[in-house]
Amino acid sequence: MTAARLAVLDSLAAGEHRAVDEIARIVRDRLGAASLQAIYNILETLAAAGLVRRIEPIGHPARYESRVADNHHHLVCRECGSIRDVDCATGEPPCLSPADAAGYLVDEAEVTYWGLCPRCQKKDVEAHSQLQDVTAPARSEGGER
Repeated sequence: MTAARLAVLDSLAAGEHRAVDEIARIVRDRLGAASLQAIYNILETLAAAGLVRRIEPIGHPARYESRVADNHHHLVCRECGSIRDVDCATGEPPCLSPADAAGYLVDEAEVTYWGLCPRCQKKDVEAHSQLQDVTAPARSEGGER
């Protein structure tokens, strides 16, 4: 295990889902220098060894995480792209069974739940409230419009 590989693993603290550029920044802060290609190569090697997991939410950059020992799923915010782990949908892995496995021996299911995180929900409510304030007709002093 090289110093660069350890730095990449350390950058993926429990519950973190980091993009490559963020991992590279953390590794460079720790080691002083590391090329982006080196980071990609390390992540590929660690993923192949089962030490990290690559997730690819549609419309967002690939992310990496260190939680690999289970078949958990993800909640992804459509607005800001934040990701949270969520335990298996039901039962033991693969958690979900296809209606027709077509002869495959299914051992894993990957589920992504999409929506708005609490922070983005709050921003949307505040923006909607401000929009209503701006577009509401002005009232005269007598209460008439």
